[in-house]
Amino acid sequence: MKIRRIVIIAAVVFLVGIASWVGYGYYEDYQSNPLRQVVIKVNGVPFNMGYFVDTIKAYANMYGINSTILSYYGDYFADVVADNIIDAELLRQGAKSLNITVTADEINAALRQYGWPTSTTYQDIMRASLLSQNVSAYFGSQLPATMEQADVQVMLVESEEVVDEATARIEASGNLTAFVGNFSCNSTIQGDLGWLPEELMPNSLIANAAFNFTVGQTIYPIYDETAIKDIGYWLIEVTGNQSDKIDALVMLLGSKAQADQIRAELVAGGNFSALAGNYSQHASRTSGGKIDGLKRGDMGSTDFDAVAFNITHNTVSQPVKDTSAVTTGGYWLIKVVDRGNYTLVESVKTNLISKHFNAWLENWTNESKIDTYLDATNKEWAINKASAEM
Repeated sequence: MKIRRIVIIAAVVFLVGIASWVGYGYYEDYQSNPLRQVVIKVNGVPFNMGYFVDTIKAYANMYGINSTILSYYGDYFADVVADNIIDAELLRQGAKSLNITVTADEINAALRQYGWPTSTTYQDIMRASLLSQNVSAYFGSQLPATMEQADVQVMLVESEEVVDEATARIEASGNLTAFVGNFSCNSTIQGDLGWLPEELMPNSLIANAAFNFTVGQTIYPIYDETAIKDIGYWLIEVTGNQSDKIDALVMLLGSKAQADQIRAELVAGGNFSALAGNYSQHASRTSGGKIDGLKRGDMGSTDFDAVAFNITHNTVSQPVKDTSAVTTGGYWLIKVVDRGNYTLVESVKTNLISKHFNAWLENWTNESKIDTYLDATNKEWAINKASAEM
């Protein structure tokens, strides 16, 4: 019996030792194999380097990107693929909470339609695409047939002085859109916006006017300090030059009226640096508008260069209009053409669905725990690995 016990104990110890050795060897292999390293987690769901590399290859194949292009845009492409992996998993989890899923048969049928492989990465990419369509359809089904909508005409003008001139001309003609080319300084929001519900209005100021102001010929001016304008006015004083470079004091202002006013202060003895620090909308305001060693093209404006490299030294330029500049602050001119409860047209439905979908996904993303362990080194490794296997 004693011998039997000794044999049994020895056998158990031997088997435990073998299991430990195998387990340790597997662990060592896991740790030393970069493809097995987890690089992304989405609410605890892991994605390893092998999956990341395969997904890089899949997207490169779908978009016709060869290994040379992939290597050139490697870091950017790696970031895009990582974001797509995260978004696809968030969509899968979020859609499940809405009881929305797609079957393996649906995924494989779609893959065959596009002629794509049926590997895991391609299945996941296709699943995300199909889920996106189904979730969009879900939000579309939640829309009412009709909504309160308003038809408004708008444009952004640079200053109060322009408000007066533009308003007089618009009210005389009864057509705001006819003067967009004369006065508008925001090309993305201008003219007749058509029939829109409140939530699709470009901003809260326009929405408030559209659904609360009187319908008719009245033009309502509303100041918006955050409005983005496609125009600015430079004041320039060149203080010195060296070969093809100049030293200058510069100031970028949001309207000609403001530029005229500040130039008058400068001519009367005002301090350029102090005024630039208070009013300039250019990054150089932090140094009082002082920029040394300027070459042609440095400011990205031919209008600026035409004056700066020809002006008499130590004199303040007249306001230089620059339509390539971006400044903030202006007045919205708003005319409420009509308002009422109307059927949603397809373009409005599409925009509402997109807005609701994006809001839902953003909210779910904010509630989620997302961990990424990708740095410059392992992203480069993944791109090189993918490129070598393409």
